[in-house]
Amino acid sequence: MEDGVNERADESYCETPAVTAQLAGGPPFAECVLCRKPTEYPESVRGITLCPVCEWQEAQRTACSG
Repeated sequence: MEDGVNERADESYCETPAVTAQLAGGPPFAECVLCRKPTEYPESVRGITLCPVCEWQEAQRTACSG
């Protein structure tokens, strides 16, 4: 394979949005999909939004699932 061919595809695949750029400055906050408490993210954020507690618990579950 050529070096430059898959490099561009890998960049877009592995690219993750900066969390700090998505943090909300004020209401309305998105609801946590697990406990329905307000999160740190605005309602406009796409995808699964978790509150800090559920986010930490989910990280613990995935870290130990190996």
